[in-house]
Amino acid sequence: MAKRMASVDKKRCVVCGVCENTCPLAAVKVYHGCYAVVEETVCVGCGKCAKSCPAGCIEMKERTAM
Repeated sequence: MAKRMASVDKKRCVVCGVCENTCPLAAVKVYHGCYAVVEETVCVGCGKCAKSCPAGCIEMKERTAM
């Protein structure tokens, strides 16, 4: 299991779907236009979603810190 994973600040998410389209493993989903959700068991901590987020609402955090 990866040491890091993506974490979404739901209040800042603009529901654009860029993170969902960028994730190579489909670990990020935008359900019903609410906000992005990261599937913890699928996320490998690559950081592509965080780098692509135009709102800057995705951070990579240590799994133990969550």
